[in-house]
Amino acid sequence: MGGTLGTGGRRRERETAQPRSLRVPLSFNRAEMDVLVAAADRESMAPASWAARAALAVAQEVLVPVSADRADVLRELVRARALLHETAMAVGELAPDHPDTEDTLAAVRAAVGRIDGATLQVMRERRTR
Repeated sequence: MGGTLGTGGRRRERETAQPRSLRVPLSFNRAEMDVLVAAADRESMAPASWAARAALAVAQEVLVPVSADRADVLRELVRARALLHETAMAVGELAPDHPDTEDTLAAVRAAVGRIDGATLQVMRERRTR
């Protein structure tokens, strides 16, 4: 992550409607700065521009920050929900007239509801901190 400040050539896109004249001083230790610079580099942005965009996205609740562990849990819940949906579709297609199909699909729908509830709970826990 060897980027540094002042590498040149990277600027944020200018907003012509309203100039940005207000500033917020931010301080980072070396490890934090390396992470910030690496994130900015991935998007070919200056670190200050990247930080400003990220801070605004969080403030406007467009982006909800979560820990890496919690993000892994959310990704797994999303994958599980998609798999259940695919399973329900397959059951409906393979055995549309089977007497147990309706009960199986109801069970899958209930499981999807539980996964949705768990996903919302993980997201709510982030807000209570």
